[in-house]
Amino acid sequence: MISVDPKELNPMKLQAYLQGAVGPRPIAFASTMDEQGNPNLSPFSFFNVFSSNPPILIFSPARRVRNNTVKHTLINAEQTREVVINIVNYAIVQQASLSSTEYGDGVNEFVKSGLTMVPSDVVKPYRVGESPVQFECKVNDIIELGTEGGAGNLIICEVVKIHIDEAILDENGAVDQYKIDLVSRMGGNWYSRANQGLFEVEKPLTTLGIGVDAVPDFIKESPVFDGNDLGKLGNVEALPTDEDIAIFVKENFAIKAVLSADDETKKHQKAKEYLDNNEVLTAWKVLLSRQ
Repeated sequence: MISVDPKELNPMKLQAYLQGAVGPRPIAFASTMDEQGNPNLSPFSFFNVFSSNPPILIFSPARRVRNNTVKHTLINAEQTREVVINIVNYAIVQQASLSSTEYGDGVNEFVKSGLTMVPSDVVKPYRVGESPVQFECKVNDIIELGTEGGAGNLIICEVVKIHIDEAILDENGAVDQYKIDLVSRMGGNWYSRANQGLFEVEKPLTTLGIGVDAVPDFIKESPVFDGNDLGKLGNVEALPTDEDIAIFVKENFAIKAVLSADDETKKHQKAKEYLDNNEVLTAWKVLLSRQ
């Protein structure tokens, strides 16, 4: 492993490390308007949600590394204190990328990218009609993080109106993580398409997990299990009882066959199959079962 002092790196190299390692990053497709009413549209991947009550989104138009200039989005946000943050999905990622071209002052990126300007209800900047979710925002504060090229400018936005395309909602009215088809930025020219790599991780909120430290050493030392497996095993509230294990073995011929082989590796592999299917208590029953 290499270790570096960021102060000893040139700004371009440092930026490449940061953007390559911190990701995938959601994209704020920020629509602003200058004091003369000219629209501006540009994507920013230094972005996230930071509060739900009040609803706060923060994105950062950084100063350009190569020449230390600032972006129209920042100037407009400082002058008008309004912005619309549009969410980027796969259907508009190429148009969003095109809008990041450094067009001259007054050029309409909506027109250049072929996206639809939709009037907002509360603020003056337009919404992107093709975006699945659009947040109308008032700018609460702008925090300058530095004065050199690459320095960020945190634009703290309070959401005052939300527009959601019904097509991305599930039967319960929640945002369907497959249907919204989000994309995000990574290092270099790389993007990530979220719904091609989705998986669920159960939150340890309702129960108190026993912890990895309570997992027996023979399991922790097994080459069959990795850290994710141990995390699942440590997230149970209690181990199955001897009675539960006995009933499980009695009713499961496949487990009886594994136990009769007297092969610990096969036993661990069978438990891992259950872990991979998120059947954690069953995996525990396999691991703790005896002939």
